[in-house]
Amino acid sequence: MLKELSKNWDLENEIKALHEKALYRNMPEIRGFPGRIIYVDGKCALNFSSNNYLGLAGHPEILETFSQAVLTYGAGSTASRLIAGNCPSHRELEEFIATWKRTEAALVFGSGYQANIGIITALTDGNDLVISDELNHASIIDGCRLSRATVSVFRHMNLNAVEDALKKQGARRKFVVTESIFSMDGDHAPLRELWALCRDHDAFLIVDEAHGAGVYGPAGEGLCAELGVIPDVQMGTLGKAAGVSGAYVAGSRVLIDLLVNRARSFIFTTAPPPAVSAAALKALNIISSPEGQRRRELINRNVQIMDKMLRKILPPRKTPCHIRPIQVGPSDLTMKLSAECLSKGLFVQGIRFPSVPEGTARLRLTLMSDHTIEDLEKAFKIIKSVFEPGNIGNSGLDPLLT
Repeated sequence: MLKELSKNWDLENEIKALHEKALYRNMPEIRGFPGRIIYVDGKCALNFSSNNYLGLAGHPEILETFSQAVLTYGAGSTASRLIAGNCPSHRELEEFIATWKRTEAALVFGSGYQANIGIITALTDGNDLVISDELNHASIIDGCRLSRATVSVFRHMNLNAVEDALKKQGARRKFVVTESIFSMDGDHAPLRELWALCRDHDAFLIVDEAHGAGVYGPAGEGLCAELGVIPDVQMGTLGKAAGVSGAYVAGSRVLIDLLVNRARSFIFTTAPPPAVSAAALKALNIISSPEGQRRRELINRNVQIMDKMLRKILPPRKTPCHIRPIQVGPSDLTMKLSAECLSKGLFVQGIRFPSVPEGTARLRLTLMSDHTIEDLEKAFKIIKSVFEPGNIGNSGLDPLLT
C-alpha cells in the first residue's frame, strides 16, 4: 500500500529533479560545543556558518541559568500559553524585552517563523495592503500569503516603488515590512527613509531585526535603535545573537493584546519551555551589559578585518556586515566550493534557491565575536585558495565574484 501511494505521488521523480538541479538538501551532522570550532560530519572545522554572532550559545552563565530553570520548571511547558503553559519566566522575559526595546509590551513566540506568520496574519485581512521587500525572509513571504491582504512586492530596497505603492488608495491599513539586516545578503535596509515614508502616508512599519538585534544598537537592541527609528512593530529572534531559542514581538500594548487573541501561531502551539525563556532572559541581560558591548566591539573588529582581506579578491561592500555572502551563481558549483572549503577545514555553507533567487547561489560567510584574528586569516586563505583559477573547473575569480 505504501509503495503504491509513493508511486502515485511520484515522489522519487521529484527528489531526482532536485538532484539534477543541484538543489537536493541534506542535514550535516554538527558535533561539539557551539562556537568557533565544531565537527561537521566528523570533520573538524572553523565555524563560519553560525548565527551565534556574539558567541553566547555556550556562555557559562546562560548554561547555569538554563540548568537551574530546568530543575525548577521541568523540561517543557506542557501546553499553550492560553491554557496551562504560561510561566513566570515568559512574563519576566517579555517585561525585559519591552524595557530593552523601549516599547509598552512584548510577546514571546516559539520561533521567528511563528512570529512573522503571527504578526502579519493577525494584523491584516482582505481590506489591507502589505508592501514587502522582494528579498524578505520566507516567514514574511508566507505571512503575506496567508494574510488574505493585497500584497505589493517591491524591488529590493527601492524607495520609489514603496512610495508608489503607498500612494494607492482603497486600503483600510497599509503596512511596510522589511528586514533590518537582510539574512542572505547582509545589506542594511534604508530604515530612516522607510520610516519617513510610512509617517508621510499614514502607514505602519514592521521591522524584522532577527539579524540586527544583539549586534547593533547602544545596548544591542538592533539597527532601529542605532538609527533612531521607532517602527510600529519590532520582531527579533532569541536563537541568533542571543544564542538560545525563540523570538519576540515588541510594540504597543494594544498590538500585543491583539496578537495574544488573533495570532494563530501563538495561540495554537505549545509555549516555549520555561527554561529556554529563562536562558534567553540571561542572554539579553548579557547583551545589554558592558560585556555585551565588548562582544559587539569584537565582532565589529572582525567584520572590519575580514572586509579588508576580502577586498583583495572581491568588490568592496557599501556597508561591511557580519553576514558576508560570496556570490557564485550556479548551485552545483556553489556546493562544490563549500565542500572544498570543508575539506580544508572551513565550514561555510552554500546557499541556493529557494533561500535565494535562482542563479544567485552563494557561500554565506558569517562572523562571530569569538573568532580570533588567526581564524579570520585562515578562513581567508582557504577561500582564496578555493577560488584560484583552475580549481574544480573554476575559471577564476573575476567571472564569479562580482
